[in-house]
Amino acid sequence: MTSAIVVGTVIGSGIFLLPVSLAPLGINAPIAWVISGLGALCIAFALSSIVRPEGAGLQSYVEAELGATAGFVVTFALWISCWTAMASTAVAAAAALSWIVPSLNDPWSVAMVAIGTTIAITAVNLRGVRAAGAFAVVTVAIRILPLLAVIVAVLSMKARHQPLAPFAPTPITTDNLATAVTLTLFAIIGFETGTAPVGKVRNPTRTIPLALMAGTSFCVLLYLLSSTSVGLILSPEATAKSLSPFADALKVNWGETAARLAAIGVAIAAIGGLNSNLLCGGELGYSMGLRGDLPAILGTANRRNTPVISLLLAAVLTIVLVMSNTSRSTAQLFIFVSLLSTTATLVVYLIGGIAALRRRPAAAAAAAIGASILFSLFAFYGAGLEANLWGLALLIAGLAMRWLCHRLTRSPADSSRLAAASPGALPE
Repeated sequence: MTSAIVVGTVIGSGIFLLPVSLAPLGINAPIAWVISGLGALCIAFALSSIVRPEGAGLQSYVEAELGATAGFVVTFALWISCWTAMASTAVAAAAALSWIVPSLNDPWSVAMVAIGTTIAITAVNLRGVRAAGAFAVVTVAIRILPLLAVIVAVLSMKARHQPLAPFAPTPITTDNLATAVTLTLFAIIGFETGTAPVGKVRNPTRTIPLALMAGTSFCVLLYLLSSTSVGLILSPEATAKSLSPFADALKVNWGETAARLAAIGVAIAAIGGLNSNLLCGGELGYSMGLRGDLPAILGTANRRNTPVISLLLAAVLTIVLVMSNTSRSTAQLFIFVSLLSTTATLVVYLIGGIAALRRRPAAAAAAAIGASILFSLFAFYGAGLEANLWGLALLIAGLAMRWLCHRLTRSPADSSRLAAASPGALPE
């Protein structure tokens, strides 16, 4: 069950539009999947190393090793990752829908559909965690079908001795490989949510590491095969121009009907990912509001225990991010928000790795944890200057807001209320 949480969180929309970004990178892409997969497993090991049976989520684990400020930075960075990932999932959903309705395939229309989708999913989440959870369950199985379909399509082409498309003739360089690694990592991030239900998992110090490893390995293998399959069906030029590469790849083999079904599946998968990220982002904002790290209004909930203000804030930030980048093409917009979301998550991985190194200094464990830290630093390099500067600016803004909130709102009542808060906890 814990492995299912990992897989269900990882498989969102990132993979479905990713072939567009990877196509110009040629052979760097499949190599990057292998590197990202190994790096993700090292990070998963590092995060599982700081799991405590009595803990209340990732923030409390980091706090135990590195202090309250580091715990806040981890939570705030994960919160940033959630609403920036919401932007990418909304764009991916809009791109898939525009494949079905070609009149919506210009950047402005894609942005408007992305915003409309965000508003609709926010309405679902405002009904409470049960509604959001039920919606997530419905979309999980549908997400895997387009990924498996393109793998089967390539196998059928091989069986019929049909020629496969060549990779783009892009040389293997440090810069190309770093960019590809960061992009592929975006599709894998999310496995860290497997550390959340510690108090609800039997023998968590054994179960959670195994679940993180198994779930992450499954997703990496599925992504490697399906993404590469798209590149073997479509030419690099066709993939780079596609609004829904999985649908276009299936159209080549099985016709328009199969492609439309795939596009619908991709849209549903993206909307499911948007729902999961909004749910997580709302709860993280709520947690930081309860602790007094962000304005206390974020720590309020309605009679259904739904953090309405926190959910609305995440949705508004997503819409602002999409609107502020409407001048970019769909592919450029997706790449930008993907890199920004990945950069924020890398902060979580880096600090989590440092905390794990303090907790597990033994040579064998330290080697794997050290590899996770080096991989995170390499991915920061691959994300590029723009995404890193945006991420740094957002973190500085968060720390300034935390300082201001702590300075303005401190009373005995606040202290007892914050002590009772559950830091970093996610909904069951």
